[in-house]
This record gives sequence, structure tokens and C-alpha cells, in this order.
Amino acid sequence: MDTTPEPPQSRSQPSARPPEAEPEPQSEPEPQSESAENSGPCEEPEHPDRPGHPPRPAYDPPPAHAPRAPWADGIRFAFGTLTVLPVRGTRWDREAAHAGMLCAPLAGLTVGLCAAAVGGVLLFLGGGALLAAVATAAIPAVLTRGLHLDGLADTADGLGSGKPAEDALRIMKRSDIGPFGVITLLFVLLGQVAALAQLYGQSWAHGAVGAAVAGVAARCALTLAARVGVPAARPEGLGAAVAGAVPWRSAGVVAAVVVVGCAVAAIPFGPYATVRHAFAALAALAAAELLLHHCRRRLGGVTGDVFGALAETAATMALVVLTFG
Repeated sequence: MDTTPEPPQSRSQPSARPPEAEPEPQSEPEPQSESAENSGPCEEPEHPDRPGHPPRPAYDPPPAHAPRAPWADGIRFAFGTLTVLPVRGTRWDREAAHAGMLCAPLAGLTVGLCAAAVGGVLLFLGGGALLAAVATAAIPAVLTRGLHLDGLADTADGLGSGKPAEDALRIMKRSDIGPFGVITLLFVLLGQVAALAQLYGQSWAHGAVGAAVAGVAARCALTLAARVGVPAARPEGLGAAVAGAVPWRSAGVVAAVVVVGCAVAAIPFGPYATVRHAFAALAALAAAELLLHHCRRRLGGVTGDVFGALAETAATMALVVLTFG
């Protein structure tokens, strides 16, 4: 009697434990299935109905860099926009504008050398320093269809009106030239001719280098004006096409190369002339920056007319500084 009840008790104990242990494994897979369901929409391999799709990475890959236009397209953009030389542009997008504005000083160098060549021919024919200076000042206007001079006059009219930005931009967009524009054109051209006449009076080489420095510095001012952070005053036109297209570092490198190149071009004239030519380039860029700051404050940004005004301001300042000493 004592031994018979013990076996049933030992059997009943193991049979009572499994029901308590069975819900535990049933509760464990439930959080696993929840995690699988939560991770399923994010990871495509969890879906058996889409076996052909490759697994997505756990991180987002960095965006690819924007394509840059070749330098050949940039040179075409610069010459096709800033000169009337027979150079056909193939691209007019932002990438081409970026490369084109970096190549703008090359267009200025070409224009300056063409002007110096005409002045040299007149000097060789006995025309005199004043006539050579007039021709050298006229050639850039011819090679740009007078766009920079027209931009200078329009900007002078807009800024001289003293009206708000919208009204000033409306004045600048007119085809006629007001009194402020006429007076500004008169003094700027007289200053350029007077400075070139003095340089040609020293020698043709001085006048030729001066014309080249003025052309390069004028277009370098456009490169700086097209840097990132300078907005366009209007949503259309050349200003909107190139505004903010040049990074700060690239614009600074181009400016440094231009200043050094102007100094190197004056090495045959002596060390003092080398410093003077470098300072002339710096002064030209500084004068253009002052005008750019004023236009941003008054007009809200740059336009095609402002670019023309910057170019003529820089060229005139460079020539005037070269006459010092």
C-alpha cells in the first residue's frame, strides 16, 4: 500500500510541468515575429514574393557629384557670351556657365591683345599716342558690341535714380540712356583714353601691357561677381544664368592667377613696374567689389547690366593705377 501511490505522484508531477513550460516557448516567438514584421518593410529580402530585387543597403549612398562641363565648352561659353568673336557655344547650362566664367579672363586677354595690336599699328604708321589710345579704347567696345558700356550706362541710370529696387531695375531695362548714363560713359571713356595715351607715350609695350591688364582684370571681376552667394536681381537674363555658378575657392584661385600674371607681364619694365601692375589688378578687383556690394544693397543682386558696369569699372581703375609713378 505504501509503494503503490508513489508512482502515480511521480507521473503526475512531470505531466503538470509541461503545460507550464509550453506557453513560454509560445510567447518567445511572438516578439521575434513582431521584429520580423517591423523590419520587413525596410528590408526587401524579408519578402518572399520579391526574390528578384537585390537587398537594399542599411545606409543611403552619397549623391553623385554634378557633372562638370569640359573646358572647351567653358571657353566657348566665355567667348560666345563676352565677345562677338565667331565662337559657337554648344552648351548654355549651369555647368557650362561655371566653366565659362572661370575662363572669362582668357576672353579679356584676347580682347586686350587685339586692342593693343590696333594701337601698335597706328603708332607704327605715325598716328601718335592719343590716336592709338582712342583706338585701343574703342576696340573692346567693338568686340563686345558695346554691351559692357551699355551696361555701365544702364546701371548708372538705375543707381542714380535713387528709387527702390523694382523701379531702378525697370529703369535699367529701358533701351534709352538717361543723363546719369551719359555722364558716366563720358568720364569713363575719357579716363581710359587719357591713361592709355600716357602709357603709349612711354612706349608701345607699356600701352600694350596696360591694355592687356585692363582686359584681364575686367573679366576677372566678372568671375568674382559670379561666385556662390551673389544672387541675381532678376530671374531672367545673363545675370540669372551665371549668378552663383562659381565656387568661392575657384574664384579666388582665378583672381590670384590674374594678379600674378599681371605682375609677370611687367617684369621687363623693372621691379617697381611689376609691383605697380600687380597693385593695378588688385585695385581694379577692389573697385569692382565695391560697386558689386552697392548693387547688391540697392538692387538685391546682379544683372547683365551690372556685369557690364563691373567690367568697365575694373578696366578703368587698372589703367588709372598704371599711370601712377
